[in-house]
Amino acid sequence: MPELQGQCMCGAVTVTATPAKEALGACHCDMCRRWTSSMLVTFPAEPGYAALGPVKTFTSSDWAERAFCSDCGSALWYRITLPGEMHGQTQMAAGLFGNGTGSALKLELYIDKKPEGYAFAGERRQMTQTEVEAMYALPAEGDSQ
Repeated sequence: MPELQGQCMCGAVTVTATPAKEALGACHCDMCRRWTSSMLVTFPAEPGYAALGPVKTFTSSDWAERAFCSDCGSALWYRITLPGEMHGQTQMAAGLFGNGTGSALKLELYIDKKPEGYAFAGERRQMTQTEVEAMYALPAEGDSQ
């Protein structure tokens, strides 16, 4: 897959990333909806992505951190910090790259949290809160991603 060039809303952070696969995912968890005021749409990034500029990270749960531009607040990525097989996996915010991803939506997470008014065309894998949290082997107490 080709390397993509992107930037935050104000242009202070530039990002270079290569999609690990040609697929977008949408997360409807409470935290992503608070962070974006909608759903977070991402693609899995290959290791070796780069971000230059005023990047700030926030540990948002027991298993992940979120990165954003400290100037404009644009969401940059969501990275798994949990030790183990998934450690370091990064979901890059697709909006940083304009229409450059060329990928279709293939996965929706926390589908049971999705607001009624949201609808996407086409088929894709859908996972509930319980299914997502089982991947991290964490108790399903609340929505703490």
